[in-house]
Amino acid sequence: MSKQDKNTLRLIFPQWQGGDNPPYYLGSRLLAWLAPPATGPVEEVPVPAPTDTPLPLEEDMRGRTVLVKQIREARALIERHNPQSLVVLGGDCLVSLAPFAWLAEQYGDKLGILWIDTHPDVQTPAQYKNAHAHVLGALMGHGDHDLTDAVKKPVPAKNVMIAGIHNPLPYEAQFIAEHGIPTCSPQEVRDGAQPVMRWLNESGIEVLAIHLDLDVLDPHSFRSLLFAKPGRGKHDFGDVAEGKLTIPDVLKLIGEVTTEKQVVGMTIAEHMPWDALNLQEMLKKLPLLGT
Repeated sequence: MSKQDKNTLRLIFPQWQGGDNPPYYLGSRLLAWLAPPATGPVEEVPVPAPTDTPLPLEEDMRGRTVLVKQIREARALIERHNPQSLVVLGGDCLVSLAPFAWLAEQYGDKLGILWIDTHPDVQTPAQYKNAHAHVLGALMGHGDHDLTDAVKKPVPAKNVMIAGIHNPLPYEAQFIAEHGIPTCSPQEVRDGAQPVMRWLNESGIEVLAIHLDLDVLDPHSFRSLLFAKPGRGKHDFGDVAEGKLTIPDVLKLIGEVTTEKQVVGMTIAEHMPWDALNLQEMLKKLPLLGT
C-alpha cells in the first residue's frame, strides 16, 4: 500500500435525511458495494435506516437535529484518520459538507471545489427546507448557522466552479451572480469545458475537491436518478432543471481536470437505484424470503 493510499479515507455516508428521501440510504450502500476495493481506511458514518416516521421540521430545516449529529460524527471519523484526501459515497448532497470543510482547512486557498451538478445547492431554509440544497452555499460560509458552523474556513467564490448547471431558480441565479461564481453549462462541458479549464488556470488553486451529483446525468440515459422515477408525472419534481450530461461527458470532464490538478476529494451523491429498490420490496413479499 502506498503512502497516498494510506492517507485516502473512504467515507461511506448513507445519509438520506438531507433530501428527506429514504431511498438514498440504499443508494449509498450500493455505491459502496459497486466501488472498486479500497486500498486505504474505510469508515461508515452511522445513519439510522429509514422508517415510516416523518422527519420533523425544526427551525425551518427538515431533520435538523439528526443532520447536525451526522455532520459531527462524520467530522469525528475524519479527524480520527487525519487524511490527506477523501472519497465520499453518499447519500444525498449534504454528505460533502464535513469532508470538504476538512479539506478546506488542510489546503486553504489552494483548494478548489468543482461542483458537477445540475443544481448549485446554494439555497437556505428560507427558500427550501431540505438541507441537501444548502451545502455549497454553506461551504462558502453562507446560509444556516448549523451548517456554516461546521465550516471553519469558508471557500471563496473564486475557488468554486459549478459544471453541468442550467436553468437555475431565481434565488440561485441571483446568488451565483452576486458572488461571481463561475459556471459551465452542459453544452460547454460537451464542447471541451473551456470555462472549467480557464478557471483551473486563473484561480490560483492547486488541488481539487470534486462533488459529483448523479442528477447531472440525463435521466433518459441513466435511470438510477430521482428524475427517472418509474411512472413519474411531468411536473412531479417542481419543474426544476434535470440533468443533460452522459457518463462519458462526466468522465471526459473529470479526466481533463485531473491532468491539470491533483484531486484530493471525490464525492458521489444522490444515487437512486429504482430497480433495486423495487426488487427489494418484492423480495420482502415472497415466500420463504419475506417476513
